[in-house]
Amino acid sequence: MAVLYIIGTPIGNLGDLSFRAVETLKSVSLVACEDTRVTLKLLNHFSIKVPLVSCRTQNEKTAAERVITVLNEGKAAAYTSDAGTPGISDPGSVLVSAVAEAGHDVIPIPGASAFTALVSVSGARDKTVIFDGFLSPKPGRRRKRLKELLDTGWAFVLYESPFRILKLLEDLADLDSERYICVGREMTKIHEEYKRGPAAGILAFFAKKELQKGEFAIFVSGHNHK
Repeated sequence: MAVLYIIGTPIGNLGDLSFRAVETLKSVSLVACEDTRVTLKLLNHFSIKVPLVSCRTQNEKTAAERVITVLNEGKAAAYTSDAGTPGISDPGSVLVSAVAEAGHDVIPIPGASAFTALVSVSGARDKTVIFDGFLSPKPGRRRKRLKELLDTGWAFVLYESPFRILKLLEDLADLDSERYICVGREMTKIHEEYKRGPAAGILAFFAKKELQKGEFAIFVSGHNHK
C-alpha cells in the first residue's frame, strides 16, 4: 500500500523506539530522514536495512518529490527526524502536505516527544499548554515573545540549547521571578535531570552548572498553578 508513515523516534534512549515503529521501518521501501547519519545509527541498532534519502529543512520540497515517486509505484515510505516526533520543532510538515496533496495516505506512528514527556513530569495541572519550540536567539525578540506568552496566563513549553539556556532563564526570572517552571535536561539519557520551582530559583541552580551539553525543554506554568 502506498503510505507515508511519520515515525516518532527516541529523543535519547534507543529503547523508546516502539515495536510498531521497528516493524514499520523494516517494511518500507524508503526512509526519508532529517539526517541520514543519525537515522542510520538508529537503523543499525535494530539491524534494519533500507534505503535512506535526506529530507531536511533545506531540501524538504525536493525530497518530497522523490518520496512521492516511490509512493506512486505503490510502495510504502517512512519519515523520521533526528529525534522525537517529526513536525514538532522538526522538519516534516512540508513533506506531509506534499504527499497528502498527491493523494497518498499519511499515517503517524506515535513515539517519543520532549514536549509531552516534560509536561507529564511537570507536576502542573494546567489544562491549556502552548507549544512554542525554540524562541528567537535575538535578545529583544526572545524577551518580547516571552512576555507575550507569560501574559496569556496559560502554560507553555519551550526548547533551548545549552548555549542560550541561561539567557532564557534570566529573562523568565526577570519578567516573573515566582512563576513555576520545570526544566528537563538530557531527557531519557544517562545524565537526565529535572528541576522544578520558581523561575528565580531555577536560574540560580543552573547558573552554577557546566552547561555545554544537552538540549533543554522548559515548562512554564500558567498564572493559576498551585
